[in-house]
Amino acid sequence: MPNMDRRTFTLTTLGAMLGVSAAATGRNGAMAATKETFPVTRTPEEWKKALTPEQYYVLREHGTERAGTSPLDKNYAPGKYVCAGCDQELYLSDNKFDSGTGWPSFYQAASEGSVGTSTDKSWFMTRTEVHCSRCGGHLGHVFDDGPQPTGKRHCINGVALKFVPKAGS
Repeated sequence: MPNMDRRTFTLTTLGAMLGVSAAATGRNGAMAATKETFPVTRTPEEWKKALTPEQYYVLREHGTERAGTSPLDKNYAPGKYVCAGCDQELYLSDNKFDSGTGWPSFYQAASEGSVGTSTDKSWFMTRTEVHCSRCGGHLGHVFDDGPQPTGKRHCINGVALKFVPKAGS
């Protein structure tokens, strides 16, 4: 089995034992995206040319960056956060907070239609996945333990975002 790391081997073995096809799982075990279509589409080869390997892993393979590795986690400058895959505005600095998790966290998206959600049943649990509504890129997950006014915590991979400072800041 060429290019199979320990994680992939373990997930493939578990998947086989549970009757889940290895082709249905991404590198981190997340189920592959549904067949939903998005305004921005590219082939895997085009995405690989446009993104860094870590961005591709997170955005296209539903991976997760290690906690505490993104400089965007502690960035509180005024501005907006856009999708690293398609530049769509996703989150505003006004809605960012320090969750203490090691990932950039927001209590709401920039606008109602900027992100989409789906059910993620990987890793033997059920979570709500957040993705870019324009390109379908995996961003992270949303949880019900955030601050008011929404009570939500959008726990987002920093590598899936690009920060655009507010003009004049």
